[in-house]
Amino acid sequence: MSALEQISFRVEPTKQSRLSQVDFNNLQFGQIMSDHMLVAEYNNGQWTDLSLVPYGDITISPSLSALHYGQSIFEGIKAYKFEDGTVSIFRPEKNWERFNKSAARLQMPEVPEEIFLGGLKKLLDMDRDWIPSKEGTSLYIRPFMFATEAALGVHPSISYKFIIITCPVGAYYSKPISLKVETHFTRAADGGVGFSKNAGNYALSLYPTQLANNEGYDQIMWTDANEHKYIEEAGTANLIFRIGDTIITPHGDTILHGVTRRTIMELAEAWGFKAEQRKVSVQELIDGIQAGTVTEAFAAGTAATITHIDRIGFEGQDYTLPAVEGRDFSNRVLTYLNELRYGKITDPYGWNFIV
Repeated sequence: MSALEQISFRVEPTKQSRLSQVDFNNLQFGQIMSDHMLVAEYNNGQWTDLSLVPYGDITISPSLSALHYGQSIFEGIKAYKFEDGTVSIFRPEKNWERFNKSAARLQMPEVPEEIFLGGLKKLLDMDRDWIPSKEGTSLYIRPFMFATEAALGVHPSISYKFIIITCPVGAYYSKPISLKVETHFTRAADGGVGFSKNAGNYALSLYPTQLANNEGYDQIMWTDANEHKYIEEAGTANLIFRIGDTIITPHGDTILHGVTRRTIMELAEAWGFKAEQRKVSVQELIDGIQAGTVTEAFAAGTAATITHIDRIGFEGQDYTLPAVEGRDFSNRVLTYLNELRYGKITDPYGWNFIV
């Protein structure tokens, strides 16, 4: 028995599966949840009440500290089904590591590997029939943790709840997207929590994103808080550019270090490209588009996977990227990752976590 399987969970199977209600040919992102969820409680310095139970509502106190002081973090992971029925999760150990970095920054307890990964493995084994097999689909996995102390007062909670829910999904973006360079609002600042996947980072993005939507753009291209000079992220995803023969992604503690981003940069190096994690100024990007040296730009993330960017708006002017069909690097990466995650090719990096 592996270390991930040594811990025991209370198991309560659902009495009536909702699987027959799902139209797997028309999956909307995040709308239909699978039959079961993992739940664990943290009290008195230890994790207790480890359970796999039917998905359903939870009861909370109006004075729940997470509602008032924002101790809430989450992750996004995907599971895939091979043609032979094998179930694989893509690099979940990296999400577990990042989850605990977020927890440390928000003064929350770390979740042990045997609960996060071991419990996830058991959960997916229970709900493996919920994992779609059609190419372009997957099972989206949402681990999250929030403070549960029922008391007011600004201090770290004394108790927490860790939950994993899952849902079958199709593509998050179905077409290339347009971005507006944000030069007023800020996502994250040096010394802040930009590198953590916490709920507050997403809440503050909603208003400026709506303003960009009103102007005809799909998402925001965030820039640094100090000068709005350097590029950071694309809405809720990382950004990657090809400038000449170099694959470049913005870097820093204000940026979420995504697993997909990391994977793409590792592939770039393995395939002989020069790969750089560094500051990228808005002006460098605009000049490169106009000069024809910026040939590819895309958003990368668990939900987005690879989403091409076709138009960037800056200071009232739009800049158009080259046609998607001619983007050989990003299209090659997307094809490779799809074939790898669906088990159509060998996995030389050990990225598929088999359930």
